[in-house]
Order: sequence, then structure tokens, then C-alpha cells
Amino acid sequence: MPTLWTAGASAPAADRRQVSRKSSFRPEIQGLRSLAVLMVVTYHVWFGRVSGGVDVFLLISAFLMTLQFVGRHERREPFRLLKHWLHLFRRLLPAAVTVIVATLAASYLVLPKTRWQDVIDQGWASLTYSENRLLQAQAVDYYANDHSLASPLQHFWSLSIQGQVFILWPLIFAAAAWAARRYRLSYRPLLAYVFFVLFLGSLAYSIFFTATNQVQAYFDTGARLWEFALGTLVALILPGLRLSRTVRIVMGWTGVIAMLACGILLNVQAAFPGVAALWPTLAAALVIGAGQTQSPLGVDRILSSTPLVKLGDISYGLYLWHWPLLVLALAWSGKDHAGWLSGTVIIAAALVLAYLTTKYIEKPWREWKWPEARKRRAAIAIMLAFSVAAAPLVLWRYQIDTERRIAQEQKVANNPGARVLDPAFTGSAPTGDVTLLPTAADLPKDWVSLDGPCSGDITPEDQAVKDACFEQKPAGNPAKRVLVLGDSHAQQWSGALKPIAADNNWLLYSMLKGACKVAPAGKAASDGCETFNASVQKEIERRQPDAIVLLGTAAAASSAAEEVTPGFEELVKPWLDKGIDVVALRDNPRFTFNMAECVVKQGQDAQACRPAVQDNLAAENPLASVQAANLPGLSVLDLTDRICTEGACPGVIGNIFVYLDDNHLSAEYTESMSDEFGRRLFQATGWK
Repeated sequence: MPTLWTAGASAPAADRRQVSRKSSFRPEIQGLRSLAVLMVVTYHVWFGRVSGGVDVFLLISAFLMTLQFVGRHERREPFRLLKHWLHLFRRLLPAAVTVIVATLAASYLVLPKTRWQDVIDQGWASLTYSENRLLQAQAVDYYANDHSLASPLQHFWSLSIQGQVFILWPLIFAAAAWAARRYRLSYRPLLAYVFFVLFLGSLAYSIFFTATNQVQAYFDTGARLWEFALGTLVALILPGLRLSRTVRIVMGWTGVIAMLACGILLNVQAAFPGVAALWPTLAAALVIGAGQTQSPLGVDRILSSTPLVKLGDISYGLYLWHWPLLVLALAWSGKDHAGWLSGTVIIAAALVLAYLTTKYIEKPWREWKWPEARKRRAAIAIMLAFSVAAAPLVLWRYQIDTERRIAQEQKVANNPGARVLDPAFTGSAPTGDVTLLPTAADLPKDWVSLDGPCSGDITPEDQAVKDACFEQKPAGNPAKRVLVLGDSHAQQWSGALKPIAADNNWLLYSMLKGACKVAPAGKAASDGCETFNASVQKEIERRQPDAIVLLGTAAAASSAAEEVTPGFEELVKPWLDKGIDVVALRDNPRFTFNMAECVVKQGQDAQACRPAVQDNLAAENPLASVQAANLPGLSVLDLTDRICTEGACPGVIGNIFVYLDDNHLSAEYTESMSDEFGRRLFQATGWK
């Protein structure tokens, strides 16, 4: 992990020395960094768990940065922030750029096209130190067990947070220095107060955010600032401590043992980065506080050993390389985790690449004197490194955009989709080298979306529902108000409904929540879903729609165990009694494998990409008996014959991807079903 390699280091705490002009080297901190990177790498590769090693890195980087700036202030040297930032990022970028470019090249060769766009997006985010923000927006689960499906650049999230703090911390140091001069305050105590407040505020925020939304909290800069603040406080407090050698020996061993035990004993799955992250960070603080004991019994003797110090020298490169090697190796092999042998090979390869990157790229670039002469030269050097990664990102994106443009130009003739299943279809789906739509790179994001947030009198009063409400406005007064309810499987059918709504001047709007089937009170999948559904019910009572469209069945992955959605009858009967038309859709087949990637890797004619319909849906629509016996007036639509054909459920129909993953229909394909969907809708409901 990147730290301020040139930052001054404090003398042992017992000596209470002030930072001298000549920087001192603390080998035990370099060894501590080695332990941290080994924890990260081994836990990722062999155990698929989070170790707490990254948290140690964050603390160390703030500790060293604090020593550097406090030392400058006490020597009455100007901070020269611009020069500092140029110098810092000029040294961090080359190794990062090397790994990004290598990962892009390997991803092009190894990963299916369905993952290309995500790799490009994350390449830009990694290059601009905003990867954590991108992952937070995507709500990526960092604890997902299948690393083969993760982004090979996902680990840049921590480097991005560090990069952001490397901008913020010097500003705080400079502001505090100005305040100390202006109001004649002591610099160290002032910093201690500032960072103690920052520590408490960020920790409280982190605990709250982790408890309410851990997946997003994991990548949040604000939820991590307290770890940096703790490192700064350690640097500020240490010179004033008087600790005996015996105490420091105990501190050192306690810290190391606690660090190593963190990932084993602590269930980080539901805790990081909240209060639980105090475990590894306080453990690291104990090791730093122990300092050099000069005792054969001190843990610093081991941490200062040549192997660990040398490993610390390449720790940045090792962190950079281990994750893309792991992800790409798993994607290439088709495995979801590494075994002991394959994991050992991955770690060995990462060590070799880290050594070569440090020796032949990072070190020569760091020792290059020309950029240090002037700030403009340093900026040019940074732009040069930046452009090395930016060029392939731009070219790769251009290739994808060109393929998309050509395919869209030929869409009418080449991509009829579900229309080819219509007995009255007069055209012919071309065969041969025809680009499928959506293009493989665009496929994962081919979700249906309406025009914008709900407005006017349909705007929900509850904020959570308001945030989930979207509409497609008609021209003038709507002929009908049609509400789509449910989860993503209801959302996908809006692709077929949108053209129908536009042609008939309907107000089409949706209130959807992921993984939250609409259900009566007491039968929702979770407390959050229960609350959301209750609020939706209130909105329906407040402003009754003319019709509600929802899913009526739930299919099981690669199984014929399809059933009526639990609580369906209890849910829709009150709506029918109030005169609201209810249209229930049959669920589409779901699979235990990614259908889109199956097509990309094996081809649309591969038998694996054409599972039998009887193995994936019930023989008869479960809603048929419910409609006839208990719910007269309910309209049921079953489009299975427009998703599956000839006894199979293929991944491609009419040169359009049917699925965008293992269970969701692509927006492109549902749109191609619009004509048949509309015909059956009007026939079932009697609408005119």
C-alpha cells in the first residue's frame, strides 16, 4: 500500500525525542507494513476473508504523514502543499498505472465481453482515486465469496481513500499552522484537539453507517477518516509518553498477536468498518508505540529483520498485484476460489511482479531528478504516467462505442428479437456474423428505466417510496394510470409496457424495491421490505391507480419448483374490490448460471445455453387455478412462449440477448415483446 515513504519517523517513545531535521528510519514499522500486506494477501487468496490489514495500512500512512508535516513546522519550513502533492502522486502513479494497464490487457483476453464496460469504468475510477465512490454507488459486496465475479481493480478502493486523505490531511495541517501563528497557539496540542474531534465524529458516523448499510459504509471515506485520525493522534502523543522497556515489549507482542488474530477471531462480515475496526488499528498503534526496545525479547527484533523489511519495500506493489492476479486466474480457470496450490502460485507470482515493478518502474521513476526541479515538470511527469493508462481506456471504449453504433444502425433488419416467434412474422432473422443486441459490453447495464422521478399528484409522501418512484409522462391528461409494483422482476417488464403506454397516452409509473416482492402485511422478505410495502399500500389508497401490474409467480433457479407468490390472493383481492384492474405476470425462468456469459463464451447455439423449459418452470402456470377459483376479474399474462421456444429457453432469440445475467430479461428483449404483450394485455383486460 502506498505510504509516505520519505516521511520522517519518530524516535522510540521512551526517549521522547523531537523530530530532528535528519529523518530517522524505523525498520519495525516497515516490518509492520509487511505483516499487514501478508494478512491482506493471504486472507484474500486462501481464505476469502477480510483480515484488517488494510486498516493497519491506513493508520500507518497517517502516522508517517503526520511526522512529516509536524517536523516541517517545528523546523519552520514552509509546507509548499502543491509541491508536496505533485511529488507524492508522481511517485505513487507509475506502479499503479503499470498494474492498471496490465490488468486491462489481461481482462481483454480473459474476461467475457459482458464485463468489459465495468472494467473500463473501474479503470478510470482507479486512475482518478475515486474507485471507492464507484463501488459505493454500485453497492458492491466486498465480502462476496465468488472472487471470480469481482472486478480485478476493486482493490483500488483503499488506495482511492488514501489518495483523498493525502489531499485533505495536508490542508488540515496547513490550516492548523496558520491558526497557531494567528492566535499564538501551540501547534501539537491544537492538532491533537482537531484530530481527536475528527476521530470521534468519524467513528460515530462509521458505527451508525455500518449498522444501517455496511456494504456502502465499507467504501465510504467519511467512515474511514477515524482510522487516519487515530494514526495522527499516535504520532502526536508518542513523544510525550514515558514507558518502560518491559511495558513496550508487552505492548509490541500484544499488538502483533491481536493483529494476526483479528481476521480469525472477529466476524468482520457484519462489523467493518465500524467499532470492530478498532481491533486491528489499536493493535497496530500498540506496535508503533512499542518502538525499538533494543531487547532480544521485543517483537521489534522480528519486525526489523531483513526479510520483513525487504518485503515492506515491495508491499505497495504486492498489494497492487495480488488482487487482479487472483480475480483473473479464477475467471480463466472457471473456479470461484483458489485452492492451496493455486493460491500459492498466485501469491508467488504477485511477489515476483511486485519486486520487478518496484525495482524497474517505481524506483527509477522515484529517482528521476528532472521532475523535481520545477513544479511544471512534476505535473508533466504525472500527466505522462496518467496518459499511459488513459490511452488504452479511451481506445477500448471507442471500440465498444463503434460496435454499438454499427449494431444500432442495423437493428431493424438484424435484431427482431421476440418478433421472430410470432407466427405472422414475415421477415427473417439474419444468420452469420451479426452483432447481438445489446452489445455484450452494454448488456449488464441494459435495465429498463422510465423518464424520471414521479411528479404531480402521484408523488409519494413517504420519502423511501418517493425515492423509488419513477414515471413516464403522457401527453396531457392520461387516459389511464398504470402502476408497476414489486422488485426487479416486475421492473424488467416495463420495457414491454413503455411503448404501449406511449401509444395509448397512459401515465406509466413504478414503485419498486430490489429483492422486495410486493406482499401483504406480515409476509414480506425483510423488515425493510415490510416497511416499504406498507408505505406503498398507503400510496395506493391515497391516489388509486386505474391498474396495477405485478408478478404473480416466483420461479426457482434451474428448477420446475415455480409457485404463486406468497400472499398473492390476500394482496390483490382488496384492490379488485375497489375496482382497480390487476394484471399478474408469470415469472420468467431463472438459472443457476449466467446465461449471458454462457452465450458470450460458448455461443448461442451451445446446448448449455439452451436449458429445457420443463426443467425451469412448472408445467402449467400456477396462476391459472387461482384466477379461476378465487379472483374473478384478475388478468393473467403468460409470455413464456415468447421467452422459451421449441422446448428450450435459449439465451438469444432473434439476435437479441434474452437475459442480461442469470435471471433478468434484458430491456432490449422485453421491448421486442411489446407488440405481443400489448395484444395479450388488451385481450385479457378488455381495455380499449
